[in-house]
Amino acid sequence: MTLAQPLAIPPSAETFFANHAQLRPMPEVAARLIKSFDDPNVSLRALADLIEKDPTLSARVLRLANSARFNPSHNVSTLMDAANALGLTMLRNLSMAAAISGRFPEVQGLDRRHVWRHAAITATYARILGKLVRLEADEVFVAGMMLRTGQLLMALSAPEQVAEVERLAGEPGSRYSLEQHRFGCTHAHVTASLAAHWHFPNEMVRAFTDASEPLERRPFSRMAAVLHLAEVLADAAVKGLDPVEALQQAVPELVAHMHLDLDDLRDRLLAAGDPGQDVDALLH
Repeated sequence: MTLAQPLAIPPSAETFFANHAQLRPMPEVAARLIKSFDDPNVSLRALADLIEKDPTLSARVLRLANSARFNPSHNVSTLMDAANALGLTMLRNLSMAAAISGRFPEVQGLDRRHVWRHAAITATYARILGKLVRLEADEVFVAGMMLRTGQLLMALSAPEQVAEVERLAGEPGSRYSLEQHRFGCTHAHVTASLAAHWHFPNEMVRAFTDASEPLERRPFSRMAAVLHLAEVLADAAVKGLDPVEALQQAVPELVAHMHLDLDDLRDRLLAAGDPGQDVDALLH
């Protein structure tokens, strides 16, 4: 039997929590949304009623429901209308995306719109990959949305160094090694600390912890692998590169280990369109 390694969050990742007080606390509604992942009997009405308790979150969800990407046949004006238009899975996913993005202030050295557009793409691609490897797609979507939040925490403490890493990260997936060399940890490690602080599921915290080098950790976490792959895909997408070719060049061993059907993956990515097109509705 393979014994699980303890969570390998480097001590250097914890140092970035000196500025965690600048984050807005995770609202109670979002915390209850996280718990709903473990409830197979949760209803659309229950989720809508829960989200409606937070006026700011409700307003963001309504803007997303009326955005071009989802393009309902008519404008929705109530949260229950949005729930019916989106369905349970998308309602919860968009609500969590809005809740997470709303926790972070503008930080020096990073373009907020660019970061959250990248996060939305990562989340969608993680969901696609999750379905291919039979993971819980909703949880993987939220994890993808969360993945770079650690970088925002890092930028609160070291804005110039984080900005330099972004300038140097020309190759898809290179952010991890650049951060490890400069800081002794990666944004995924800092995100793991944040996720633990916000009481996210243990599986998700471990996935963040292992996402920098998923092949090096035991037991192997498919969610960590999906997060790493999704970030490479998102890096390629925002740079206008072929995402599948980027995967093959950046992480061929991980692609082989996951036994991905790359033709199927390419078709699914194309069908997803531009998942980052509604970032303005997410942020305002």
